[in-house]
Amino acid sequence: MKTVMVFGTFDLLHPGHINFLRQAKKFGSLMVIIARDGTVKKVKGKTPEHNELERLQGIICLNLAAIAVLGAIGDKYAVIKKYKPDIICLGYDQTHFTEQLENQINKFKLHAKIIRLKSFKPEKYKTSIIKKIIHN
Repeated sequence: MKTVMVFGTFDLLHPGHINFLRQAKKFGSLMVIIARDGTVKKVKGKTPEHNELERLQGIICLNLAAIAVLGAIGDKYAVIKKYKPDIICLGYDQTHFTEQLENQINKFKLHAKIIRLKSFKPEKYKTSIIKKIIHN
């Protein structure tokens, strides 16, 4: 069975996240990499609602992933080198750390296929939209 890797913050888990994980799981054994709190703060300019261990536990409780782990603190591509996935699935709007993804895969002499997944009601199920509703 092929190993499928996905990355994300997975804060405020919602049906969009679940759809994303289910789409990815169709390609093989699912490994979910949870973004570290420091990485989220650096990339998004704010800390997530839930800390990295709570977000990791949320993913584990869904019972969709064969493996769920926290991402690397330094090199964001280290998990790819370590776990050598066959497939990397990206969300429809995922842009952080993706511009060099293909170069990193080649650098590690891997043959991982990159697949961009479809959105699922992004006008409704997007963490930024849900946060606005919660905080208003």
